[in-house]
Amino acid sequence: MHVRAATLDDVPAWLALAREVEPLFGPMADEPDFRASLERGIDGGRAFCIDAREGAAGAPQCGPLCAPLCAPLCGIILISTRRNAVAWLAVASGCRGQGLGRALLAHAIARLDPSREITVQTSAAGVPGGEPARALYRSFGFEERGPADPTPSGVPTVVMVRPAQP
Repeated sequence: MHVRAATLDDVPAWLALAREVEPLFGPMADEPDFRASLERGIDGGRAFCIDAREGAAGAPQCGPLCAPLCAPLCGIILISTRRNAVAWLAVASGCRGQGLGRALLAHAIARLDPSREITVQTSAAGVPGGEPARALYRSFGFEERGPADPTPSGVPTVVMVRPAQP
């Protein structure tokens, strides 16, 4: 699978995937601030995606299980180089369990400063649907640091930190 820089042409597909995960994160796809933040991330080279339309010989690259279910973007990630953080990560529901989140997170971490802590805010333990993301972050060395503000939809969250690498 190929992770590539997102472009402004990807914004509609990005917003469609954002709508899919709004039950966990709260309203965002129709929020002007969310769109502006996304567009700044794209312009700044900090937004990345896996595009289902870019597989070899026209086959979806996100995997045979999700191909019929996949939106144009099967996975997306936005980073903050200033905060050295993963700002946003989502994988389309029909494409989960195939390593897309792992590929996106590895790509993002490679673009952040390993000599500083890398942070992410994610669902707290026990949140339905949140454990796969928590397990993914743990597999990359992130550890729970403590509680954070809930999402706009009231979902409890925590901050996870990947310690600085010597």
